[in-house]
Amino acid sequence: MEPTRLFDLLSYQKANGTLSDTFSYKYDGTWKSYSTDDVINIVNAVSRGFIKLGLKKNDKVGIVSSNRPEWNFIDLALQQIGAVSVPMYPTITPKDYKFIFEDSGLKYVFAEDQELYDKVKKASEGLEFIENIYSYDQLQGIPHWTELKESGENDDTDLQAYKDAVDPEDLVTLIYTSGTTGNPKGVMLTHRNVLSNAKAVNENLDVDGLKKSLSFLPLCHIFERTSVYFYLYRGVAVYYAENLEKIGDNLKEVQPDMFTTVPRLLEKIYDKIVAKGMELSGIKKSLFFWALNLGHKFDRNKNQGAWYNFQLKLANKLIFSKWREAVGGNIKLIASGGAALQPRLATIFWSAQIPVLEAYGLTETSPGIAFNRYNKEDMLIGTVGPALPGVEIKIAEDGEVLAKGPNIMKGYYNQPEKTAEVID
Repeated sequence: MEPTRLFDLLSYQKANGTLSDTFSYKYDGTWKSYSTDDVINIVNAVSRGFIKLGLKKNDKVGIVSSNRPEWNFIDLALQQIGAVSVPMYPTITPKDYKFIFEDSGLKYVFAEDQELYDKVKKASEGLEFIENIYSYDQLQGIPHWTELKESGENDDTDLQAYKDAVDPEDLVTLIYTSGTTGNPKGVMLTHRNVLSNAKAVNENLDVDGLKKSLSFLPLCHIFERTSVYFYLYRGVAVYYAENLEKIGDNLKEVQPDMFTTVPRLLEKIYDKIVAKGMELSGIKKSLFFWALNLGHKFDRNKNQGAWYNFQLKLANKLIFSKWREAVGGNIKLIASGGAALQPRLATIFWSAQIPVLEAYGLTETSPGIAFNRYNKEDMLIGTVGPALPGVEIKIAEDGEVLAKGPNIMKGYYNQPEKTAEVID
């Protein structure tokens, strides 16, 4: 049965081929994987734990953490009982946290470690509606998230009635966009909003062999979060990078088939590769920049003749093969979003047989509006591709991009006037 709510993705994955590594993370230097069944059992136990706490449908719960499986466990457990997650960046100030706490009226917060717990604790001072703060790391004297899991494991509450009460149009998350002027706005997204986007991306990606992904963009941002729901739907294992500094090492360890990124990271990868090329000497340096020059002339939609094709094939064997090894050796796809990618960068990566597909969207659109396809007909470097299935796009007279579809948010939380400004 096709999933209609985000938590349905777990039973969908189980029915279509369980994974031994649905979510994986490095604890104390060792990778630990959670299978499809592991995730289902943990999430069900945490859902029951939430019910025993007295959490009800539409209650709000905050998550302040970097990417790790516990993030998903709490998120999915909340969904199953109709509660709403409020993810927040670990890097914002206690003042920002306090505004979000007050605006959303959340009841509980999950903080990753001591540093974040202290920030959350400070921001929650005087807010009596916050009942408790849990941690993901084991911290002295602080409730640990596993207390909820253990509480639920000793409970036989039938979750089906709670799941059945969740409608696809129900609110699933509040994501606060950083306010350039004034306070951030809480974007209200439903199960249907986000799931429609994950399914549309899946429909677009006619790429075989997507088995493993490396995740390092923050889950509190809708781009990576929807990507993870797509991975669950597609049956792609998710490996969480240790941190930004370890991405290079983790790519080589995990050897993913795909990952999502932002242009700045691709620029850093390219600059690092070129810097290494500059350190070479003699014939090796000449070959490196010969290959680079060939790559910049690449045109995926144009056959440049037998001589160019032969040279590029040789360059891929001698030079670009090392680029592919640097990103794990198995990359079939990189999805880039969040900002425009320089066409010269996309071109050079494509020439090196590292496909980069650009996407465009907003938090308010769950996030995708447009996404480049893999096939030649619908792929054009320097663009974000056609509209996603089910999304309609129109360009207003003033150049504003107007969008319509199942991915459009319900509105801004507690701000009907702001909502009316952007939704007809």
